[in-house]
Amino acid sequence: MNSPSQVSVLQSARKWWDQAASVEGPVRATQRLCGILWEFARDSTPERLRARYGDADYDWDYRVNTTSGAVGWRDRLIGMFHSSYQPTEPAAFREMIEALEQYARVNFPDFTFIDFGSGKGRTLLMASDYPFRRIIGVELLPSLDRIAQENILQYKSDLQQCFAIESICGDAADFVFPNDPLVLYLFNPLPESGMRSVIANLGKSLANHPRRAFLVYHNPLLEHTIAESRKFRKLVGTLQYSLWSTE
Repeated sequence: MNSPSQVSVLQSARKWWDQAASVEGPVRATQRLCGILWEFARDSTPERLRARYGDADYDWDYRVNTTSGAVGWRDRLIGMFHSSYQPTEPAAFREMIEALEQYARVNFPDFTFIDFGSGKGRTLLMASDYPFRRIIGVELLPSLDRIAQENILQYKSDLQQCFAIESICGDAADFVFPNDPLVLYLFNPLPESGMRSVIANLGKSLANHPRRAFLVYHNPLLEHTIAESRKFRKLVGTLQYSLWSTE
């Protein structure tokens, strides 16, 4: 994986602009860049900052720090060029896992759960309430990864069934998949180019080591990148999520 120390605002912005300009042209890419910077400035107003603390109920219940409200300006700006940190709501996560059980009949102890763009680790903690073989989070930003590791140590729940949890700091596009059966969780963790890299790498891994794999895609704005790979079939889809299988 690329070294996390390489992540910076300027590098993230330049990489984003280069990719956008190659597809849309430099004028349109510059216009969109100005739009991102304007949205960041608007999102930094006191009213918006206070609103982001509205997702803190989970933190209060489990004495952890997974809210988006405490993310610093630098990480928020980098997130605008990759994927902004937004923790999954517990009720939505339960609904998606229940759908996975219903449509895929997953035997959790056989599967490794992987969350790309795991941020502060809330999804890792929620996944640990199910008996997965192990749970892995992949987060680009070192500051969020450090908080995730603290949360993993701090988390206590009578519902917890998996204790093999780790947070890895690195680029999801460079991640080397374990040879276990997989449940991959995606909450728009990457721009389209990054999503295509992840799906391509997963396809190669499955070709080299055939095994079952499922994709749980929350807010599936880029699900066409999965469909176009022709390696997965859609099990079910709603406006909030879609489930995909290798079978």
